[in-house]
Amino acid sequence: MLLGTHTPKLDDKGRVILPSKFRDDLGAGIVVTRGQERCLYVFAADEFERVHDRIREAPLTNKQARDFLRMFLSGASAETPDSQNRITIPPPLRAYAGLERELVVTGVGAHAEIWDAQAWNDYLEGNEATYSEMEQEVIPGLF
Repeated sequence: MLLGTHTPKLDDKGRVILPSKFRDDLGAGIVVTRGQERCLYVFAADEFERVHDRIREAPLTNKQARDFLRMFLSGASAETPDSQNRITIPPPLRAYAGLERELVVTGVGAHAEIWDAQAWNDYLEGNEATYSEMEQEVIPGLF
Protein backbone atom coordinates (compact mmCIF):
# COMPACT_ATOMS: atom_id res chain seq x y z
CA MET A 1 0.00 0.00 0.00
CA LEU A 2 1.39 3.40 -0.98
CA LEU A 3 1.18 5.90 1.87
CA GLY A 4 2.65 9.22 2.90
CA THR A 5 3.85 12.44 1.38
CA HIS A 6 7.30 12.97 -0.11
CA THR A 7 8.99 16.00 -1.65
CA PRO A 8 11.42 15.02 -4.42
CA LYS A 9 12.66 17.44 -7.05
CA LEU A 10 12.23 17.30 -10.80
CA ASP A 11 15.62 17.43 -12.54
CA ASP A 12 16.46 19.37 -15.71
CA LYS A 13 15.71 16.31 -17.87
CA GLY A 14 12.20 15.84 -16.45
CA ARG A 15 13.16 12.95 -14.17
CA VAL A 16 12.09 12.32 -10.59
CA ILE A 17 13.41 9.83 -8.07
CA LEU A 18 10.59 7.69 -6.73
CA PRO A 19 10.37 7.58 -2.93
CA SER A 20 12.19 4.53 -1.60
CA LYS A 21 9.08 3.45 0.35
CA PHE A 22 7.16 3.16 -2.95
CA ARG A 23 9.67 1.15 -4.97
CA ASP A 24 8.64 -2.32 -3.84
CA ASP A 25 4.94 -1.65 -4.41
CA LEU A 26 5.44 -0.01 -7.79
CA GLY A 27 7.81 -2.66 -9.08
CA ALA A 28 10.08 -2.39 -12.07
CA GLY A 29 7.47 -1.21 -14.55
CA ILE A 30 5.11 1.66 -13.94
CA VAL A 31 2.57 3.73 -15.84
CA VAL A 32 2.21 7.47 -15.40
CA THR A 33 -0.96 9.13 -16.66
CA ARG A 34 -3.18 12.16 -16.23
CA GLY A 35 -4.89 12.25 -12.89
CA GLN A 36 -7.71 14.43 -11.73
CA GLU A 37 -7.27 17.91 -10.23
CA ARG A 38 -4.23 18.34 -12.52
CA CYS A 39 -1.97 15.81 -10.83
CA LEU A 40 -0.41 12.69 -12.31
CA TYR A 41 -1.31 9.16 -11.31
CA VAL A 42 1.48 6.58 -10.98
CA PHE A 43 0.52 2.91 -11.09
CA ALA A 44 2.46 -0.33 -10.97
CA ALA A 45 2.02 -1.86 -14.43
CA ASP A 46 -0.14 -4.72 -13.13
CA GLU A 47 -2.38 -2.33 -11.16
CA PHE A 48 -2.78 -0.15 -14.25
CA GLU A 49 -3.93 -3.23 -16.18
CA ARG A 50 -6.54 -3.96 -13.47
CA VAL A 51 -7.80 -0.37 -13.63
CA HIS A 52 -7.92 -0.52 -17.42
CA ASP A 53 -9.91 -3.76 -17.30
CA ARG A 54 -12.46 -2.10 -15.00
CA ILE A 55 -12.75 0.94 -17.28
CA ARG A 56 -13.33 -1.32 -20.28
CA GLU A 57 -16.43 -2.71 -18.56
CA ALA A 58 -18.20 0.63 -19.05
CA PRO A 59 -20.37 0.75 -22.17
CA LEU A 60 -18.94 2.65 -25.13
CA THR A 61 -22.36 4.24 -25.52
CA ASN A 62 -21.75 6.16 -22.27
CA LYS A 63 -20.20 9.52 -23.19
CA GLN A 64 -18.70 10.09 -19.72
CA ALA A 65 -17.01 6.69 -19.88
CA ARG A 66 -15.60 7.46 -23.36
CA ASP A 67 -14.35 10.86 -22.19
CA PHE A 68 -12.70 9.37 -19.11
CA LEU A 69 -11.11 6.55 -21.13
CA ARG A 70 -9.68 9.03 -23.64
CA MET A 71 -8.22 11.35 -21.02
CA PHE A 72 -6.88 8.52 -18.88
CA LEU A 73 -5.27 6.41 -21.61
CA SER A 74 -4.15 9.04 -24.12
CA GLY A 75 -1.82 10.52 -21.55
CA ALA A 76 -0.48 7.21 -20.26
CA SER A 77 3.23 6.52 -20.50
CA ALA A 78 4.91 3.25 -19.53
CA GLU A 79 8.17 3.95 -17.70
CA THR A 80 10.95 1.81 -16.27
CA PRO A 81 12.97 3.29 -13.42
CA ASP A 82 16.66 3.66 -14.25
CA SER A 83 19.51 2.39 -12.08
CA GLN A 84 19.09 5.43 -9.78
CA ASN A 85 15.32 4.79 -9.46
CA ARG A 86 14.43 7.81 -11.57
CA ILE A 87 11.54 7.90 -13.99
CA THR A 88 11.13 10.37 -16.80
CA ILE A 89 7.90 12.30 -16.88
CA PRO A 90 7.10 13.07 -20.52
CA PRO A 91 6.77 16.78 -21.43
CA PRO A 92 2.99 16.61 -22.15
CA LEU A 93 2.35 15.16 -18.68
CA ARG A 94 4.63 17.73 -17.04
CA ALA A 95 2.69 20.47 -18.82
CA TYR A 96 -0.69 18.97 -17.87
CA ALA A 97 0.21 18.89 -14.17
CA GLY A 98 2.12 22.20 -14.28
CA LEU A 99 5.17 20.52 -12.80
CA GLU A 100 8.06 22.74 -11.84
CA ARG A 101 11.17 21.74 -9.88
CA GLU A 102 9.48 21.30 -6.48
CA LEU A 103 7.16 18.28 -6.38
CA VAL A 104 4.98 16.43 -3.92
CA VAL A 105 4.49 12.68 -4.32
CA THR A 106 1.67 11.22 -2.27
CA GLY A 107 0.71 7.63 -1.66
CA VAL A 108 -2.99 7.02 -2.25
CA GLY A 109 -3.26 3.30 -1.54
CA ALA A 110 -3.04 1.45 -4.85
CA HIS A 111 -1.38 4.32 -6.72
CA ALA A 112 0.73 7.39 -6.15
CA GLU A 113 0.12 10.96 -7.26
CA ILE A 114 2.65 13.52 -8.43
CA TRP A 115 1.77 17.17 -7.85
CA ASP A 116 3.50 20.46 -8.38
CA ALA A 117 4.33 21.51 -4.80
CA GLN A 118 2.39 24.79 -4.97
CA ALA A 119 -0.64 23.09 -6.53
CA TRP A 120 -0.59 20.49 -3.73
CA ASN A 121 -0.41 23.16 -1.05
CA ASP A 122 -3.29 25.04 -2.68
CA TYR A 123 -5.29 21.81 -2.88
CA LEU A 124 -4.71 21.06 0.81
CA GLU A 125 -5.66 24.57 1.85
CA GLY A 126 -8.78 24.54 -0.30
CA ASN A 127 -9.98 21.16 0.90
CA GLU A 128 -9.05 21.02 4.59
CA ALA A 129 -12.26 22.66 5.80
CA THR A 130 -14.43 20.41 3.63
CA TYR A 131 -12.55 17.32 4.86
CA SER A 132 -12.95 18.38 8.49
CA GLU A 133 -16.64 19.22 8.17
CA MET A 134 -17.94 16.21 6.27
CA GLU A 135 -21.27 15.30 7.83
CA GLN A 136 -22.17 12.29 5.76
CA GLU A 137 -20.25 9.14 5.18
CA VAL A 138 -18.32 9.51 1.96
CA ILE A 139 -17.30 5.86 2.12
CA PRO A 140 -20.21 3.87 3.59
CA GLY A 141 -19.37 1.94 6.73
CA LEU A 142 -15.89 3.43 7.19
CA PHE A 143 -16.59 5.38 10.40
